[in-house]
Amino acid sequence: MTTTATPVRSGRLPLGVYLLAFSLFSMGSAEFLLAGVLPAVSEDLRISMSSAGGLITAFAAGVVVGGPPLAIVSLRWPRRAALVATQAIFALAVAASLVFDGYAVLLAARFVAGLAYAGFWAVAAVTAIGLVAPDRAARASGVVVSGLSLAMVVGGPAGTLVSYFSGWRGGFWGVVALTALGAASILLALPQTRAHQEPSVRRELTVMRRPQLWYVYAATLLSTAAYMISFTYLSALLTRVTGVPGVWVPAILALFGVGAFVGLSVGGRISDRRPFHALLIGAAGIAACSVLLALFAEHGWLVVPLVLLLGIAGFVLNPAIYGRVFTIASEAPTLAGATTVSAFQLGISLVPVLAAVALDAGGLPAVSWIGAGLAVATVPIVLLDRALAR
Repeated sequence: MTTTATPVRSGRLPLGVYLLAFSLFSMGSAEFLLAGVLPAVSEDLRISMSSAGGLITAFAAGVVVGGPPLAIVSLRWPRRAALVATQAIFALAVAASLVFDGYAVLLAARFVAGLAYAGFWAVAAVTAIGLVAPDRAARASGVVVSGLSLAMVVGGPAGTLVSYFSGWRGGFWGVVALTALGAASILLALPQTRAHQEPSVRRELTVMRRPQLWYVYAATLLSTAAYMISFTYLSALLTRVTGVPGVWVPAILALFGVGAFVGLSVGGRISDRRPFHALLIGAAGIAACSVLLALFAEHGWLVVPLVLLLGIAGFVLNPAIYGRVFTIASEAPTLAGATTVSAFQLGISLVPVLAAVALDAGGLPAVSWIGAGLAVATVPIVLLDRALAR
């Protein structure tokens, strides 16, 4: 097969990269929106808060379990068709959860939405690097991933605000509308791209046997869990330990998203040439921020800037991770990309389990110690990957 879109070599990334980022923002907003409306969902469906929380787990399970198989299924599809198809499945699943009553339906719909989300993310990352020259692949991947950061900072809170006035379903209808808009934009404006060679399931599976690829996945899982475990419990830490008034908590949490944008920008610019520098700097930064959060949780003057720095450190790794995956699996990137998404989501899914241990042992500050340990554990894996790459 031939590529019909010519890779861009100028300083500016092509429009298609930003359309992919917008679509990821639209779909990713559903992941962060549910956390803000859980009490309303619990009351409306007459289920416990823990059962409502199971809806978050269902989405994560769809991403972890369904992403790689869907990537295999879509191997022979034109990439634009695969992107639009996964967006359509996602939008229909979310709409079904809003139209049909019942917890079981909502649970199944969240699982399907997670599956489609993982499939879109994998194909989007591969498409983005096909639109640019090889030396700009990490930067293009970083821009696409920035859509998820925007979903965390803007999409989730905005959807929660809409749901406050219109009922919990209102925000999700907004997600459906934005997803449809993203699909239409991709259909109309994204160049048609195909693989440089005939897709092969056997080749994809053969590439997945490479040990270096699994080192990158291990680093992805550990580093993601490292910064997400502190971020997930920041709200409770700020109000219960630091003593920050509740009205200021959303603004402080938004600093994490600002840091994520900075981290993605910096990481995208250095990861094409020095991916291991970005990985090691990010892991060390997460460890340092986590330790300081644990030691000085009662001092707001230090905790607030640490939230910003944690966002920078956490997301400076992401472009390097994708850069390493697509370097190792350059001839068969689809399944490798989907598994990367699953590794990210699995890292997030481990947070409640690990945090429960920390909370029982030493309270909220102890959670950040777990994050520091996970970040430190990332370093030798990155060093091993670097040694093998040499």
